[in-house]
Amino acid sequence: MSRSAAAAALAAATGSAVPPESTQQALGYPSLFLLVLIGALVPVVPTGALVSSAAVVAFHQTAPFSMALVFATASLAAFLGDAALYWLGWRGMRSRGGSRWLRAIRSRAPEERLERARGKLADHGVAVLVLSRLVPAGRIPVMLACLMAEWPPRRFARGNAAACLAWAATYQVIGIVGGSLFPEPWEGVVVAVAVTVAISAVPGVVRRLR
Repeated sequence: MSRSAAAAALAAATGSAVPPESTQQALGYPSLFLLVLIGALVPVVPTGALVSSAAVVAFHQTAPFSMALVFATASLAAFLGDAALYWLGWRGMRSRGGSRWLRAIRSRAPEERLERARGKLADHGVAVLVLSRLVPAGRIPVMLACLMAEWPPRRFARGNAAACLAWAATYQVIGIVGGSLFPEPWEGVVVAVAVTVAISAVPGVVRRLR
C-alpha cells in the first residue's frame, strides 16, 4: 500500500471514530436536560458549568439551531427542576410533620442568608427571585423565603420562568465567549468551566473577607 493510500485509510479510520454531530446531539441534549434537572433538585451538580460547556460544543458545530437547542434544553430543565423542588417544599410546609425535601431546603439556607432573602423578597418581589438564580448559592434561600411567604406554586413558577431564562442565557454567553477564543472545543470548555467555578467561589471568598 502506498503512503498516500495509508494516510487516506488512517484519516478515514480516525474520522469514523469521531461521532457525527447528529449522534452527539442525540446523546448530548438529553444528557444536558437530565443533569440540569437533577442539579436543580439536588444542587451538587455544577449546572452552570454544564450549560457553558454545552454552549462551547454547540458554538463549534455546523448544525443549525444548536445554540437555541442548548438554551431551550437548559432553561426548561432548570424550570422543571425548580418547580418540582418548590412543589415538594410547598407540600412540606402545609403538612404537620414537614417533609424530607423541606428539611433539605432548610439545611441549605443558613439563617443569615434566609433573613436577608426574606427582607429583599418583601421589598422587591419577583425581581429578587430572578436575580437569585444568577447569584451563586442564592437560589435556595430565596426559594425558602418564597415558601415562608406562602407564595403559591403558580406564582413562584411565573417568576421562576424569567429566572431560568436569564440563568441559561448568562451561562450560555460564558460558553460562547470561551468557544470563540480557541479553535478547539475542549480548550473553550476548560475556560468556561474555570470561569463558572470561579464565579461559584465568589460568595465563599466574600464571607471569609467579612
